Amino acid sequence: MNVHKDEEVFFAPSFTIREACMQASSFLAGLGVMEPRSNVERLLMHVLGIERSAMLRDLGEPFPAEHAAEWVELIRRKAAGEPVQYIIGEEWFYGRPFTVTPATLIPRPETELLVEAVLEAADRLWPPDGAEAPTVVDVGTGTGAIGVTLASQRPGWRVSASDLSPDALEVARANAVRHEAAGRMAFVQGDLLAPFAKRGAAGAPDAEDIRIDVLVSNPPYIPADDLAGLQPEVRDYEPRLALDGGADGLDPYRRMVEQLPSLAQLPRIVAFELGMGQAHDVAALLRDVGEWDDIRIITDYGGIERHVIAVRTAK
Repeated sequence: MNVHKDEEVFFAPSFTIREACMQASSFLAGLGVMEPRSNVERLLMHVLGIERSAMLRDLGEPFPAEHAAEWVELIRRKAAGEPVQYIIGEEWFYGRPFTVTPATLIPRPETELLVEAVLEAADRLWPPDGAEAPTVVDVGTGTGAIGVTLASQRPGWRVSASDLSPDALEVARANAVRHEAAGRMAFVQGDLLAPFAKRGAAGAPDAEDIRIDVLVSNPPYIPADDLAGLQPEVRDYEPRLALDGGADGLDPYRRMVEQLPSLAQLPRIVAFELGMGQAHDVAALLRDVGEWDDIRIITDYGGIERHVIAVRTAK
């Protein structure tokens, strides 16, 4: 194998798996890559096709020569700033692996709290053992992480997922198939709530099919002027379409609230993920509609007010 000069610092054909892991971690750390050891271990498990337990068991074994060239290439891509999730094509969400591509945002752990909040609120209104089940719409679905997870957790629910990006929708469809939820889901291309309006574009569902009980969305919420200051992994690799929320980051929320009257009915539950410092503004937008009697702000693992959920408790 030919090894370039800069690669010599993180790999040699004589390395054990442990040495390859340690040297690659040190190499990435020297370049300022965040969480270098975690990234390297994920790449190592991917390239060797093994689980973490097997990796730890085999650390003292020689690094397999047949994987050396691929290993060097993956570390070079990580050194250039590419997110490890795009390199391996996968991220876990709510205990399930989801395919990710550069057409989609990478699912984040804090979004699992949004799923939890929706499940908890909906189960109070439509008990899982009851005769009724809600119709759910996931707007800006991306990988389908929210919609597919809800359909998987509650097989009786009717779930639709929409996205402006046709490439993202293809990824979401693939993830629905992967988790055996595709038969219970519908996928619609369009901008925010427009595909579900009573007089939507061609291809929109008929009016009797678009009753939405639960609206959930993790839309773009980064203020346009803040995009340049994002971490390079996000700024340079994740899709701008899924990041840019307009001048103050609130454009998608305002537009969805404005589109609500075009639906066949107002949802009993509206749940949004949002950015730092936006929770009270978004809660006020929903409060001004006057439809929901319980509007709560949910704090994420880092103490950030990350989600707003509005519930109409009475029919």
